[in-house]
Amino acid sequence: MQEQYHKWNSLYLSRDFEMLVFGHKGFPVILIPPGKGRYFDAKDQGIIDSVSSLLNSGYIKIYCPDTIDHQSFLNSGINPFNRIKTHNAYESVLLFDVLAFARYETGINKVAMAGMGLGAYHCLNTAFRNPERVSYILSMGGFFDIKRFLDGFYDDNVYFNNPVDYLPGLNDPWYLNRIKQMSIKLDTGEWDHNLQENYHFSEILSAKSIEHNLNIRQNTGHDWHWWREMFAEYMYYNFG
Repeated sequence: MQEQYHKWNSLYLSRDFEMLVFGHKGFPVILIPPGKGRYFDAKDQGIIDSVSSLLNSGYIKIYCPDTIDHQSFLNSGINPFNRIKTHNAYESVLLFDVLAFARYETGINKVAMAGMGLGAYHCLNTAFRNPERVSYILSMGGFFDIKRFLDGFYDDNVYFNNPVDYLPGLNDPWYLNRIKQMSIKLDTGEWDHNLQENYHFSEILSAKSIEHNLNIRQNTGHDWHWWREMFAEYMYYNFG
């Protein structure tokens, strides 16, 4: 399959940023690794190979951006205000560098977003804040409450980046109608340490009449070999 390496100096981070892209054409899929993950993890862990026939057939094209969680949420060396500020810069990279590039390359206006752990949070939060840009969301072993990373700090920036807080109070029909048009899957395992967050977030979605699929897999935990199965199943179901 076609593989391309991209590296650029991002205006939003004032530093170099890296990404791998797989496939030659097809529906754009943004795949974000878990906390402290890297842009090459999906390839190294067999996620890309699990959907090789979709890539080779031109049904999907996968964009694997790097993460900066070690500089934002997981960076205890800076104050919480700067953690959320750095996160906002990362979301700008996703929106204006990665998603914009994927839309330009494929000619398709909306993308699919998938992620594991903290990567799932990035996908879901970015999609809900920008629902005109996203058609599909796959959360694998995800969690959705970032307050755990902020040592009690709370302001509007935290509120508007924390889906478990802003979604219950979201009544804007423009946002809600577009969110309701998405295909949303919360996929996790019975042994996953984020299981209860998935149950809770499913309840929030249901309370807002947002259709979604909560899938709890038996004998499954929080690791790459389970995420590989989740990703392949979702991609073949929607794009195969």
